[in-house]
This record gives sequence, C-alpha cells and structure tokens, in this order.
Amino acid sequence: MAYIILPRLLHPAVQSANKTLTVNQFSQKFLSNSICYNPIGASKCLSNVQHLNTNSKYSRNTHNSVHVSSEHLHVEMSSLSRTQLCNCKRTTTAFHSKVFLGSPLQSPHISRLDSSGLFVRPYVGESRRHFTLNPRKIVEQSPKHVRPYLQLIRFDKPIGSWLLFWPCAWSIGMAATPGQFPDLGLLFLFGLGSVIMRGAGCTINDLWDRDIDKKVARTRSRPIASGKISPQNAMLFLGAQLSVALCILLSLNSYSVLLGFSSMLLVSTYPLFKRVTYWPQVVLGLTFNWGALLGWAAVKGSCDWSVVLPLYLGAAAWTMVYDTIYAHQDKADDILIGVKSTALKFGDDTRAWLSGFSAAMVSGLLLSGLMCEQTWPYYAAVGLTGAHLYNQVATAKFDKPEDCWKKFSSNKRLGAIIFAGIVAGTLLKGANGNKEESTDVANKKR
Repeated sequence: MAYIILPRLLHPAVQSANKTLTVNQFSQKFLSNSICYNPIGASKCLSNVQHLNTNSKYSRNTHNSVHVSSEHLHVEMSSLSRTQLCNCKRTTTAFHSKVFLGSPLQSPHISRLDSSGLFVRPYVGESRRHFTLNPRKIVEQSPKHVRPYLQLIRFDKPIGSWLLFWPCAWSIGMAATPGQFPDLGLLFLFGLGSVIMRGAGCTINDLWDRDIDKKVARTRSRPIASGKISPQNAMLFLGAQLSVALCILLSLNSYSVLLGFSSMLLVSTYPLFKRVTYWPQVVLGLTFNWGALLGWAAVKGSCDWSVVLPLYLGAAAWTMVYDTIYAHQDKADDILIGVKSTALKFGDDTRAWLSGFSAAMVSGLLLSGLMCEQTWPYYAAVGLTGAHLYNQVATAKFDKPEDCWKKFSSNKRLGAIIFAGIVAGTLLKGANGNKEESTDVANKKR
C-alpha cells in the first residue's frame, strides 16, 4: 500500500512495487467534479472520490491521506465526516481549502491541477469516457485538440443541420415514385451533406465575423473569436469540409452537380449582408433551402419548376420566420455594434411580419402539393404546419432570449411533420393509382 500525504506534506511522487503515482496523476484519474478555491495556495483540496469497487469510505484523519492499493481505494479527509460529504458547502481553516462538495457517489469525473496548484473543473473528456449519441456529450468527451473544431461547426447544436436537411428531404420525398418510400441512400447522402455544409457555413460565418463575435456576449466564446483556432487553421479546416462535401456532390448526377456548385456564391457571401442590409435573412433563406431544388434534381435528373419553385420559396419564407425569431436574441448587441437584421427592421411589428411569412410558407406548400398531386395526409401535415407556425408567432416572447431559442429549436419538429406528410401522401398516392388501374382494367373487360 502506498500513501500520499495532503496537504501538509506535499509528496510529489509515491514509489510502489509496480508504479509511480504523482499527486497530479492521482487527481486526474480518480477525483470527481469539484469546484475548489484555495485563496492561499497552501494546500490542495480533494472531494468526491469514487471507490474503485463502488464502495466509498470516508473517515477522519489528521492528515488528508490517500490510500492506494491493488484491491481498493479510499480517501480519508481531515475534519470531514460522511454526513458532511453530501451536497454541502464547507469553509475550512487557513490550513485547508474552501471546498464545494457534491454527492460522493457521482460518476468519477476528474479534477485537475492548474499551474498554481489549484483544482479546476475539467471537461468530461479528460476522465473515463462513455459511449453516447448525445451531440453535446460527444463534444465534451472529445480530445482537447478536437473539441474546438466540433464547437466551430456547432456539432453540439444540431438544430442547424436539421433545418438545412429538411427541405432536401421534402424534395426527395416529393420526387419519390407514387406508392414507394423515398430513396434511403439519397436521404443518407443529403443528411451527411447537411452536417458537412452546415459546418462549412458556420466556419465561413465565424471567419467573416471573428471581430464582431468578440463584441457579442453570446458569441465571444466561439473558437475563432476566442483564439482557440487561428484563422489559418480554420481555413484549412474549411477546405477539408468542402472537399468532403464535393465528394458527396460528385456522387449525384451531372445536373445536380452543376446545381450544387451554383449555390456556393450564396454560401460564401451570406455573412456580408448583415453589414449592408436589414434583410440578411432573405439571403439566408435562399441559401439554406437550396436543397429543395437539389433533392428533386438528384432523383429525377432535372427540376420540375412547377413543383420545386413553390417548395423552395415556401421554405425560404419559413427561414424568414425562424431566423427572425433567432435574431431577436442578439438585437441589443446588434444595435451596439451596427449589425443589421430583420429583428431590428420589424421591431414592434415583428408578429405581423412573421404572420405574413407563415402564410407564404403554407401557400407554397399547398401549391407544390397540388402540382405533384399529393393526397390528404400531405394536406393534413400542411394544416398542422400552419398551426405550429401560428403558435410560434403568437406566443413568442421576443425580449426573452431563452424563449426565442425554444421557438427557434421547435422548427426541427415542424420539418419532421411536413416530411411525414409527404411520405404518407406519396404512399397513398400509389395506392390510389393502383385502384384506378384496377378499375380501368375491369371496365375494359366488360
């Protein structure tokens, strides 16, 4: 058994038969999340240490002794009893640290020592990692050198990828053969492409706005603005993203390739429009919903403009709704730094304007459905869409950023409603067609 004596004897390393264990190594491996403050820097604080065999033992001892053995681990913390280790705040004497303690049975996230010898709250990724599909936790558990790039592409906020993907999915669903499901391979490619291109768009936006982002409370921690990623490295990363997106685009037919390339001017210049016009959301709508054209082209090899143009313009009107709501989060900062948006343009009339754009979206969806002979499930979904938009616009609290974010994020569900209606309507369209063919054959036989 090896001993580390803290804090009175700051033993730098402990030699045992099979390994050397430093104080810092021990804290990085075994200490749970804690927020520790050491005003005099004379000692190092320990809290929430998980027993290796899920059995924790805490006892009183005059020296904060850490016992390490091959069979078990326990920590004896001076002046702390078991009852004091449950979600309490304890201020110690001058010879000890001020410790905020959580549950002693929390998962073993670690604390680490900074250069001054104080414990700092870690990222989960520095401790034992667990498999998860939660984007936010994936970012937290990622390696330090990868994490800023995931934050740059907003991997922990996938709502943007969903909003980019849904118009693509709608168009693919509209173009599907009646009575059949949409092409799953194309849906996967467009889903992957949406994640890549959304990330590339975020990188372009942050490169253009790196000086502006430093002045806005919500964005000053972004990787480029905060200096975690240099502009040169961001450009290299952008090149890698666009290369992957190009590979996906080249897997489609030649018409789709040309159509995809034609969107790049909008993608690369959108961030500039907020500097010169109060209508940057119009440009974002035209950019973000290009997939409404591209999806149909990927299935059919060309565009039926009578179907895809109303769908595209309706989706662009949708973007005007959700991005204006989103822009209300930053309107105070935008006024100070001179950035323009429809949130500032509409002001107190925002609700009336968004009602108009909501009506335009519903009209575009209805016209597109009529032109491709959709059936009642589709129109039922359009009705639900109208109700969803009405609820967003009527109940949005434009002066509360948290409510604006909630309304903005709810559009992921709206996109899913429309897609479900398209798929169900297309399947029923095939069933109705089969019935008509059977009726024609029966009439001919008579």
